[in-house]
This record gives sequence, structure tokens and C-alpha cells, in this order.
Amino acid sequence: MLAVSKSQRAERVITSSPVTKDVVGRYVADDIGAAVRELTRRGLLVTVGHLGEEVTDRAQAERAVSAYLSLLDLLPAGADVSVKLTALGLRLSERLAYDHAAAICRAAAPRDLTVTLDAEEHDTIAGLHAVHAALRRDHPDVGVVVQAYLPDSLDRVEKLGGARVRLCKGAYTAPGAYTSAADIDRSFVRCLKVLMAGTGYPMVATHDPRLVRIASTMAVLDGRDPTGFEYQMLYGVRPAEQTRLAGLGARMRVYIPYGADWYAYLMRRLAERPRNLTFFLRSLMSRG
Repeated sequence: MLAVSKSQRAERVITSSPVTKDVVGRYVADDIGAAVRELTRRGLLVTVGHLGEEVTDRAQAERAVSAYLSLLDLLPAGADVSVKLTALGLRLSERLAYDHAAAICRAAAPRDLTVTLDAEEHDTIAGLHAVHAALRRDHPDVGVVVQAYLPDSLDRVEKLGGARVRLCKGAYTAPGAYTSAADIDRSFVRCLKVLMAGTGYPMVATHDPRLVRIASTMAVLDGRDPTGFEYQMLYGVRPAEQTRLAGLGARMRVYIPYGADWYAYLMRRLAERPRNLTFFLRSLMSRG
């Protein structure tokens, strides 16, 4: 499925299928303002991402920045914005991506909004962390994502003292990466131990019930109160669990993607959840 997410031929077939709209609507917000208001009403926090990545020229990157700046006006205080640096021009230059990300950070701060730099393909990770380190000098609350499937993830979190760090399992492929579920889970727990015992703000991005329990136990053992860390889950995934955690007093943040460029995002979500993939493929063939 991760290979399919990069296939232009598959994209043409899937995006033209009538069944796709129903599946997309489960994971991608059609009306971002309405989705934010509904989740906020239910006591949930939000982080919002404008879909689109791997831009190839400055004009595309500038349009992405404009989309993020417009998004800020739709968000309540305390919300977060998830930014993919390749959408801001990282493939063109780190400096361009930094300048664009800094513009978003400057606009977000007076609105009491935070910004988190999202992780992408393995060959962008060095640039991601270089831009993050530079941004933190003027915007110390800018967050960054660490993917546990990468073997250097523990080293990454150990160097991010005091930072807002979203820890996730990872939804890409990479040479030398952990591939078994058990190895990825062990790496996730090792990283989580460092984050919970550290001085930063852990953002525990997982739908795995076992890892959620481990995180809550670590928080107690490390003396973190409910405001000292948060859980994060995806829009449309385990909504009842999201509500349950928020009802217990936990900070529960939902990642809401929106925008027309949803194809690669949807394929990664289907790859992570085989039952949804089976349903989608059967529907696609039956209507094809």
C-alpha cells in the first residue's frame, strides 16, 4: 500500500472511483471549520494538517503557506497546526522551508496556537530536524515528530530535551528500519521512557490500547499530571476511545487532515488498518 501511495496510475483509478468518496470522508474532513467545532464541542483538542507534500517549485510552496495562514483563522486557542516541510519547499532548500515555517510560527503565536513539524520520508528526516532546531531558537514551542520505526529514534528523542515531541510508530518505509510490530513497539516504549522522564512535552500518537496503557502508567510513575502530556489519534480512528480518554481528564488531541490532495494520506491510513483496506478494495472491485 505504501508503494501504491506513490503510483500515479493507481491514483487515477482510485480517485475516479465512486466508492472512494465514502472512504475519504471517514478520514479527511470535508469542512475543516465544522470538524474543528464538533471535536472541540466534545472536549477534544485538535491538530490540523493541510494535505499536500513534495512540492516541486516555489509557487506551490507559497500556495501551501497561504493555505496554512488562512487555516489559522479557523482554529480556537490551544489548537495545533501540523506542517509537512516538503509542502513548504524542503526538497528545494532547507532555507526556503525554514523561512516558510517561521512565517507560520510567527502568525500562530499571537493566536495562542502551536505548530508541529510532521515527519515524512526517511530522506527528509535530517532536514526536518535541522529546520526544527533552527526554529526553536525563536519559537521554542515548535514541535517535531519522531517515528519509532526508525532505528535512530531513541537518539533523536534524547537530543530533544525540553521540546514538544510527537512520538508515533511511523507510516513510511526506510532502509534498515524496524519492520516487525514487536520491534517497532519496543522502540516506541524506549523512546516514550525518555520523553516521559524528560523536561519536554510528550505527545503520544498511537491507537494501540497497550501503548496507551503503558503511557498512562509511565506518566504516573514519572509524576506527570494530565496537563504534562497528551494523547493523539487520527480523525475517524477510534473516536469512542478519544472521547473516553478526554472524559477521564486526559489531554486528547485529534489530527484532522483536510484538502483535495488526500490520496497519499489515505493510502497510508489504509495500509495501517487492514480491515478498512479489505472493505475498500472489495467495494472498489464490485463497482469497477
